[in-house]
Amino acid sequence: MNSPSVSPPDLQAPPRAGRLPHTVGFYLLASIVVAFLAGSSAPTPLYAIYQAEWGFSPITVTLVFGVYALAVLAALLTVGSLSDHVGRRPVLITAIAVQAVTMLTFAAADGVPALMAARVLQGLSTGAAAGAIGAGMLDLNQTKGAITNAVGPLLGTATGALGSGLLVQYLPAPAHLVYLVLFGIFVLQGVGVLLMSESSSPRPGALASLRLQFALPRVARRPLLLAAPALAAAWALAGFYGSLGPAVVRLVAGSNSFVLGGLALFTLAASGGAMVLLLRASAPRTLMFLGTAGLFVGVGVTLLAIAHSSEPLFFAGTVVAGAGFGGGFQGAIRTVVPLASPHERAGVLSVIYVVSYLAMGLPAVVAGFLVVHAGGVLTTAREYGIAVMALAALALLGLLLTRPAASRPAPA
Repeated sequence: MNSPSVSPPDLQAPPRAGRLPHTVGFYLLASIVVAFLAGSSAPTPLYAIYQAEWGFSPITVTLVFGVYALAVLAALLTVGSLSDHVGRRPVLITAIAVQAVTMLTFAAADGVPALMAARVLQGLSTGAAAGAIGAGMLDLNQTKGAITNAVGPLLGTATGALGSGLLVQYLPAPAHLVYLVLFGIFVLQGVGVLLMSESSSPRPGALASLRLQFALPRVARRPLLLAAPALAAAWALAGFYGSLGPAVVRLVAGSNSFVLGGLALFTLAASGGAMVLLLRASAPRTLMFLGTAGLFVGVGVTLLAIAHSSEPLFFAGTVVAGAGFGGGFQGAIRTVVPLASPHERAGVLSVIYVVSYLAMGLPAVVAGFLVVHAGGVLTTAREYGIAVMALAALALLGLLLTRPAASRPAPA
Protein backbone atom coordinates (compact mmCIF):
# COMPACT_ATOMS: atom_id res chain seq x y z
CA MET A 1 0.00 0.00 0.00
CA ASN A 2 1.46 3.35 -1.02
CA SER A 3 1.97 6.08 1.57
CA PRO A 4 -0.13 9.18 1.01
CA SER A 5 1.75 11.89 -0.80
CA VAL A 6 2.56 15.08 1.02
CA SER A 7 3.33 18.31 -0.78
CA PRO A 8 6.75 19.66 0.15
CA PRO A 9 7.08 23.22 1.38
CA ASP A 10 7.62 25.82 -1.33
CA LEU A 11 11.10 27.02 -0.44
CA GLN A 12 11.18 29.34 -3.44
CA ALA A 13 8.34 31.44 -2.06
CA PRO A 14 9.09 34.02 0.64
CA PRO A 15 8.38 32.81 4.19
CA ARG A 16 5.11 33.84 5.74
CA ALA A 17 4.93 36.89 8.01
CA GLY A 18 6.78 36.56 11.29
CA ARG A 19 9.15 33.86 10.00
CA LEU A 20 12.86 34.23 9.33
CA PRO A 21 14.00 34.56 5.70
CA HIS A 22 15.36 31.30 4.28
CA THR A 23 18.90 32.71 4.05
CA VAL A 24 18.82 33.67 7.73
CA GLY A 25 17.43 30.23 8.54
CA PHE A 26 20.33 28.57 6.73
CA TYR A 27 22.95 30.51 8.69
CA LEU A 28 21.06 29.86 11.90
CA LEU A 29 21.30 26.12 11.23
CA ALA A 30 25.00 26.47 10.44
CA SER A 31 25.52 28.29 13.74
CA ILE A 32 23.70 25.50 15.60
CA VAL A 33 26.01 22.79 14.30
CA VAL A 34 29.00 24.95 15.26
CA ALA A 35 27.56 25.57 18.74
CA PHE A 36 26.71 21.90 19.36
CA LEU A 37 30.20 20.74 18.44
CA ALA A 38 31.75 23.65 20.35
CA GLY A 39 29.85 22.42 23.39
CA SER A 40 31.20 18.91 22.86
CA SER A 41 34.83 20.09 22.87
CA ALA A 42 34.44 22.74 25.59
CA PRO A 43 35.16 20.30 28.47
CA THR A 44 38.52 19.25 27.00
CA PRO A 45 40.64 22.07 28.52
CA LEU A 46 38.74 21.66 31.81
CA TYR A 47 39.67 18.04 32.50
CA ALA A 48 42.78 19.11 34.41
CA ILE A 49 40.65 21.26 36.74
CA TYR A 50 38.19 18.42 37.29
CA GLN A 51 41.03 16.01 38.05
CA ALA A 52 42.58 18.41 40.56
CA GLU A 53 39.26 19.11 42.31
CA TRP A 54 37.77 15.61 42.30
CA GLY A 55 40.91 13.47 42.34
CA PHE A 56 40.17 11.02 39.53
CA SER A 57 42.60 9.26 37.18
CA PRO A 58 43.14 9.55 33.39
CA ILE A 59 40.96 6.44 33.02
CA THR A 60 38.00 8.52 34.21
CA VAL A 61 38.86 11.29 31.76
CA THR A 62 38.71 8.87 28.86
CA LEU A 63 35.51 7.25 30.17
CA VAL A 64 33.84 10.67 30.33
CA PHE A 65 34.93 11.25 26.75
CA GLY A 66 33.98 7.74 25.63
CA VAL A 67 30.39 7.84 26.92
CA TYR A 68 29.82 10.98 24.85
CA ALA A 69 30.91 9.18 21.68
CA LEU A 70 28.67 6.20 22.42
CA ALA A 71 25.70 8.47 23.21
CA VAL A 72 26.13 10.32 19.91
CA LEU A 73 26.27 7.01 18.10
CA ALA A 74 23.14 5.72 19.84
CA ALA A 75 21.18 8.84 18.87
CA LEU A 76 22.43 8.84 15.29
CA LEU A 77 21.37 5.23 14.82
CA THR A 78 17.89 5.66 16.30
CA VAL A 79 16.54 9.20 15.90
CA GLY A 80 19.01 10.38 13.27
CA SER A 81 16.39 10.36 10.49
CA LEU A 82 13.36 11.24 12.61
CA SER A 83 13.23 14.79 11.22
CA ASP A 84 12.45 13.35 7.77
CA HIS A 85 9.09 12.27 9.21
CA VAL A 86 8.11 14.81 11.89
CA GLY A 87 9.87 17.87 10.46
CA ARG A 88 13.16 19.61 11.24
CA ARG A 89 11.87 22.13 13.78
CA PRO A 90 10.39 19.74 16.39
CA VAL A 91 13.59 17.69 16.50
CA LEU A 92 15.78 20.78 16.67
CA ILE A 93 13.75 22.51 19.37
CA THR A 94 13.88 19.38 21.52
CA ALA A 95 17.60 18.84 20.95
CA ILE A 96 18.44 22.48 21.72
CA ALA A 97 16.37 22.38 24.91
CA VAL A 98 18.24 19.26 26.05
CA GLN A 99 21.55 20.86 25.10
CA ALA A 100 20.72 23.96 27.15
CA VAL A 101 19.86 21.78 30.17
CA THR A 102 23.14 19.96 29.60
CA MET A 103 25.10 23.20 29.88
CA LEU A 104 23.47 23.92 33.24
CA THR A 105 24.28 20.36 34.34
CA PHE A 106 27.92 20.92 33.44
CA ALA A 107 27.98 24.25 35.27
CA ALA A 108 26.50 22.72 38.42
CA ALA A 109 28.53 19.48 38.30
CA ASP A 110 30.17 18.62 41.62
CA GLY A 111 31.60 15.22 40.78
CA VAL A 112 32.14 12.52 38.18
CA PRO A 113 28.52 11.19 38.14
CA ALA A 114 27.16 14.62 37.19
CA LEU A 115 29.90 15.02 34.59
CA MET A 116 29.04 11.63 33.10
CA ALA A 117 25.33 12.45 33.04
CA ALA A 118 26.02 15.75 31.27
CA ARG A 119 28.16 14.03 28.63
CA VAL A 120 25.47 11.42 27.96
CA LEU A 121 22.79 14.09 27.58
CA GLN A 122 25.12 16.09 25.36
CA GLY A 123 25.85 13.12 23.14
CA LEU A 124 22.19 12.18 22.76
CA SER A 125 21.11 15.71 21.87
CA THR A 126 24.01 16.20 19.45
CA GLY A 127 23.34 12.94 17.66
CA ALA A 128 19.61 13.68 17.47
CA ALA A 129 20.20 17.17 16.06
CA ALA A 130 22.86 16.19 13.53
CA GLY A 131 20.48 14.70 10.98
CA ALA A 132 17.93 17.49 11.31
CA ILE A 133 20.55 20.24 10.95
CA GLY A 134 22.31 18.60 8.02
CA ALA A 135 19.10 17.83 6.16
CA GLY A 136 17.67 21.27 6.94
CA MET A 137 20.67 23.03 5.41
CA LEU A 138 20.39 20.85 2.30
CA ASP A 139 16.68 21.71 2.12
CA LEU A 140 17.52 25.40 2.00
CA ASN A 141 20.68 25.37 -0.13
CA GLN A 142 22.09 22.18 -1.68
CA THR A 143 25.52 23.56 -2.56
CA LYS A 144 26.22 25.53 0.61
CA GLY A 145 24.57 22.82 2.69
CA ALA A 146 26.93 20.12 1.45
CA ILE A 147 30.00 22.24 2.21
CA THR A 148 28.73 23.37 5.61
CA ASN A 149 27.83 19.82 6.60
CA ALA A 150 31.44 18.82 5.97
CA VAL A 151 33.19 21.81 7.52
CA GLY A 152 30.77 22.97 10.26
CA PRO A 153 31.41 20.18 12.78
CA LEU A 154 35.16 20.62 12.52
CA LEU A 155 34.85 24.41 12.87
CA GLY A 156 32.66 23.92 15.95
CA THR A 157 35.08 21.47 17.54
CA ALA A 158 37.96 23.87 16.94
CA THR A 159 36.07 26.90 18.24
CA GLY A 160 34.89 25.16 21.40
CA ALA A 161 38.32 23.83 22.32
CA LEU A 162 40.16 27.13 21.88
CA GLY A 163 37.37 29.34 23.23
CA SER A 164 37.03 27.20 26.33
CA GLY A 165 40.79 27.29 26.90
CA LEU A 166 40.85 31.08 26.69
CA LEU A 167 37.88 31.52 29.03
CA VAL A 168 39.32 29.07 31.56
CA GLN A 169 42.76 30.69 31.45
CA TYR A 170 41.84 34.37 31.61
CA LEU A 171 38.35 34.81 33.09
CA PRO A 172 36.81 33.95 36.47
CA ALA A 173 34.70 30.90 37.35
CA PRO A 174 36.62 28.60 35.00
CA ALA A 175 34.44 25.53 35.59
CA HIS A 176 31.20 27.48 35.01
CA LEU A 177 31.57 30.45 32.69
CA VAL A 178 32.07 28.61 29.38
CA TYR A 179 28.91 26.56 29.97
CA LEU A 180 26.85 29.61 30.92
CA VAL A 181 27.98 31.34 27.73
CA LEU A 182 26.96 28.32 25.69
CA PHE A 183 23.65 28.13 27.56
CA GLY A 184 22.87 31.69 26.48
CA ILE A 185 23.77 30.85 22.88
CA PHE A 186 21.47 27.81 22.87
CA VAL A 187 18.58 29.84 24.29
CA LEU A 188 18.96 32.39 21.49
CA GLN A 189 19.21 29.65 18.87
CA GLY A 190 16.09 27.97 20.27
CA VAL A 191 14.18 31.23 19.83
CA GLY A 192 15.54 31.42 16.29
CA VAL A 193 14.31 27.92 15.45
CA LEU A 194 10.84 28.83 16.76
CA LEU A 195 10.85 31.69 14.23
CA MET A 196 12.04 29.53 11.31
CA SER A 197 9.81 28.15 8.61
CA GLU A 198 9.63 24.36 8.43
CA SER A 199 11.70 23.14 5.47
CA SER A 200 10.37 19.57 5.40
CA SER A 201 6.81 18.28 5.25
CA PRO A 202 5.89 15.52 7.74
CA ARG A 203 5.44 12.06 6.26
CA PRO A 204 4.48 8.65 7.63
CA GLY A 205 6.98 6.21 9.08
CA ALA A 206 8.28 8.02 12.17
CA LEU A 207 8.22 4.92 14.37
CA ALA A 208 9.70 2.74 11.65
CA SER A 209 12.57 5.22 11.23
CA LEU A 210 13.70 4.50 14.81
CA ARG A 211 14.76 0.97 13.84
CA LEU A 212 18.49 0.45 13.35
CA GLN A 213 19.54 0.15 9.70
CA PHE A 214 22.72 -1.75 8.90
CA ALA A 215 22.04 -2.73 5.30
CA LEU A 216 25.37 -2.94 3.49
CA PRO A 217 25.00 -3.72 -0.24
CA ARG A 218 27.51 -6.09 -1.77
CA VAL A 219 28.97 -3.41 -4.03
CA ALA A 220 29.98 -1.31 -0.98
CA ARG A 221 31.42 -4.08 1.21
CA ARG A 222 34.94 -4.27 -0.17
CA PRO A 223 35.39 -0.47 -0.48
CA LEU A 224 34.17 -0.05 3.10
CA LEU A 225 36.54 -2.76 4.30
CA LEU A 226 39.40 -0.91 2.61
CA ALA A 227 38.25 2.43 4.05
CA ALA A 228 37.79 1.09 7.59
CA PRO A 229 41.48 1.49 8.63
CA ALA A 230 41.41 5.12 7.50
CA LEU A 231 38.20 5.75 9.44
CA ALA A 232 39.59 4.05 12.53
CA ALA A 233 42.90 5.93 12.35
CA ALA A 234 41.23 9.33 11.89
CA TRP A 235 38.67 8.97 14.65
CA ALA A 236 41.01 7.25 17.10
CA LEU A 237 43.34 10.23 16.74
CA ALA A 238 40.46 12.65 17.32
CA GLY A 239 39.47 10.71 20.43
CA PHE A 240 42.98 10.90 21.85
CA TYR A 241 43.26 14.66 21.27
CA GLY A 242 39.81 15.20 22.77
CA SER A 243 40.58 13.27 25.96
CA LEU A 244 44.32 13.04 26.72
CA GLY A 245 45.63 15.61 24.22
CA PRO A 246 45.81 18.47 26.78
CA ALA A 247 47.88 16.34 29.16
CA VAL A 248 50.32 15.44 26.37
CA VAL A 249 50.83 18.97 25.09
CA ARG A 250 51.35 20.36 28.60
CA LEU A 251 54.08 17.78 29.23
CA VAL A 252 55.73 18.44 25.88
CA ALA A 253 55.63 22.21 26.40
CA GLY A 254 56.45 22.08 30.12
CA SER A 255 53.48 24.35 30.83
CA ASN A 256 50.19 24.12 32.71
CA SER A 257 48.44 26.55 30.36
CA PHE A 258 44.79 25.70 29.72
CA VAL A 259 45.04 27.54 26.40
CA LEU A 260 47.63 25.02 25.21
CA GLY A 261 45.28 22.20 26.15
CA GLY A 262 42.53 23.65 24.00
CA LEU A 263 44.93 24.70 21.25
CA ALA A 264 45.93 21.11 20.48
CA LEU A 265 42.36 20.03 19.66
CA PHE A 266 41.72 23.37 17.93
CA THR A 267 44.70 22.80 15.64
CA LEU A 268 43.65 19.25 14.77
CA ALA A 269 40.03 20.18 13.98
CA ALA A 270 40.76 23.47 12.22
CA SER A 271 43.32 21.95 9.88
CA GLY A 272 40.88 19.13 9.16
CA GLY A 273 38.18 21.63 8.22
CA ALA A 274 40.61 23.57 6.03
CA MET A 275 41.59 20.38 4.22
CA VAL A 276 37.96 19.50 3.48
CA LEU A 277 37.18 23.03 2.29
CA LEU A 278 40.26 23.41 0.09
CA LEU A 279 39.96 19.99 -1.56
CA ARG A 280 36.17 19.74 -1.77
CA ALA A 281 36.35 19.41 -5.57
CA SER A 282 38.98 16.65 -5.52
CA ALA A 283 38.21 13.06 -6.41
CA PRO A 284 37.29 10.96 -3.34
CA ARG A 285 40.21 8.56 -3.90
CA THR A 286 42.64 11.48 -4.07
CA LEU A 287 41.19 12.98 -0.91
CA MET A 288 41.45 9.68 0.97
CA PHE A 289 45.00 9.10 -0.26
CA LEU A 290 46.13 12.56 0.85
CA GLY A 291 44.24 12.13 4.12
CA THR A 292 45.77 8.81 5.10
CA ALA A 293 49.23 10.01 4.05
CA GLY A 294 48.71 13.12 6.19
CA LEU A 295 47.72 10.97 9.16
CA PHE A 296 50.82 8.82 8.81
CA VAL A 297 53.25 11.72 8.37
CA GLY A 298 51.59 14.04 10.88
CA VAL A 299 51.45 11.50 13.70
CA GLY A 300 55.05 10.56 12.94
CA VAL A 301 56.10 14.20 13.35
CA THR A 302 54.21 14.51 16.65
CA LEU A 303 55.99 11.39 17.95
CA LEU A 304 59.32 13.04 17.11
CA ALA A 305 58.12 16.15 18.93
CA ILE A 306 57.26 14.09 22.02
CA ALA A 307 60.68 12.42 21.94
CA HIS A 308 62.45 15.80 21.77
CA SER A 309 59.97 17.82 23.89
CA SER A 310 59.48 20.24 20.99
CA GLU A 311 56.30 22.30 21.22
CA PRO A 312 56.59 23.87 17.71
CA LEU A 313 57.19 20.45 16.14
CA PHE A 314 54.22 19.01 18.04
CA PHE A 315 51.84 21.61 16.62
CA ALA A 316 53.35 21.29 13.13
CA GLY A 317 52.69 17.56 13.25
CA THR A 318 49.17 18.20 14.55
CA VAL A 319 48.42 20.48 11.58
CA VAL A 320 49.44 17.73 9.14
CA ALA A 321 47.63 15.02 11.10
CA GLY A 322 44.50 17.18 11.33
CA ALA A 323 44.50 17.69 7.57
CA GLY A 324 44.80 13.93 7.31
CA PHE A 325 41.84 13.47 9.65
CA GLY A 326 39.59 15.71 7.57
CA GLY A 327 40.73 14.28 4.25
CA GLY A 328 40.63 10.66 5.34
CA PHE A 329 37.12 10.85 6.77
CA GLN A 330 35.58 12.80 3.90
CA GLY A 331 37.42 10.69 1.34
CA ALA A 332 36.07 7.50 2.91
CA ILE A 333 32.48 8.78 2.93
CA ARG A 334 32.67 10.03 -0.64
CA THR A 335 34.24 6.76 -1.78
CA VAL A 336 31.74 4.39 -0.18
CA VAL A 337 28.34 6.09 0.05
CA PRO A 338 27.82 6.84 -3.69
CA LEU A 339 28.23 3.11 -4.43
CA ALA A 340 24.90 2.39 -2.73
CA SER A 341 21.48 3.09 -4.18
CA PRO A 342 19.60 6.01 -2.59
CA HIS A 343 17.43 3.72 -0.46
CA GLU A 344 20.55 1.89 0.83
CA ARG A 345 22.61 4.90 1.85
CA ALA A 346 21.18 5.30 5.35
CA GLY A 347 22.31 1.78 6.17
CA VAL A 348 25.78 2.40 4.75
CA LEU A 349 26.12 5.63 6.72
CA SER A 350 25.06 3.78 9.87
CA VAL A 351 27.94 1.33 9.44
CA ILE A 352 30.38 4.22 8.86
CA TYR A 353 29.11 5.94 12.00
CA VAL A 354 29.55 2.76 14.03
CA VAL A 355 33.15 2.33 12.90
CA SER A 356 33.97 6.02 13.41
CA TYR A 357 32.43 6.59 16.84
CA LEU A 358 33.63 3.29 18.27
CA ALA A 359 37.11 4.21 17.04
CA MET A 360 36.79 7.60 18.73
CA GLY A 361 35.57 6.30 22.10
CA LEU A 362 36.96 2.84 22.83
CA PRO A 363 40.68 3.34 22.04
CA ALA A 364 40.66 6.50 24.16
CA VAL A 365 39.39 4.49 27.14
CA VAL A 366 42.10 1.87 26.56
CA ALA A 367 44.65 4.69 26.46
CA GLY A 368 43.43 5.97 29.82
CA PHE A 369 43.96 2.50 31.29
CA LEU A 370 47.47 2.35 29.84
CA VAL A 371 48.34 5.77 31.23
CA VAL A 372 47.61 4.52 34.74
CA HIS A 373 48.91 0.95 34.48
CA ALA A 374 51.53 0.86 31.73
CA GLY A 375 53.96 3.75 31.75
CA GLY A 376 52.28 7.17 31.88
CA VAL A 377 50.98 9.76 29.45
CA LEU A 378 53.94 10.13 27.08
CA THR A 379 54.61 6.39 26.77
CA THR A 380 50.93 5.80 26.02
CA ALA A 381 50.94 8.65 23.48
CA ARG A 382 53.86 7.02 21.65
CA GLU A 383 52.18 3.61 21.55
CA TYR A 384 48.85 5.12 20.52
CA GLY A 385 50.55 7.12 17.77
CA ILE A 386 52.28 4.03 16.41
CA ALA A 387 48.92 2.22 16.29
CA VAL A 388 47.34 5.14 14.37
CA MET A 389 50.27 5.18 11.94
CA ALA A 390 49.89 1.42 11.39
CA LEU A 391 46.20 1.86 10.54
CA ALA A 392 47.00 4.74 8.18
CA ALA A 393 49.72 2.65 6.49
CA LEU A 394 47.25 -0.22 6.06
CA ALA A 395 44.75 2.17 4.45
CA LEU A 396 47.44 3.53 2.11
CA LEU A 397 48.46 0.02 1.13
CA GLY A 398 44.85 -0.85 0.36
CA LEU A 399 44.54 2.23 -1.85
CA LEU A 400 47.72 1.42 -3.73
CA LEU A 401 46.70 -2.20 -4.37
CA THR A 402 43.19 -1.51 -5.65
CA ARG A 403 41.74 0.20 -8.67
CA PRO A 404 39.26 3.05 -8.28
CA ALA A 405 35.69 1.76 -7.95
CA ALA A 406 32.98 3.08 -10.23
CA SER A 407 29.89 4.53 -8.61
CA ARG A 408 26.68 2.58 -9.08
CA PRO A 409 24.60 4.19 -11.84
CA ALA A 410 21.46 5.90 -10.71
CA PRO A 411 18.34 3.79 -11.19
CA ALA A 412 16.29 4.67 -14.25
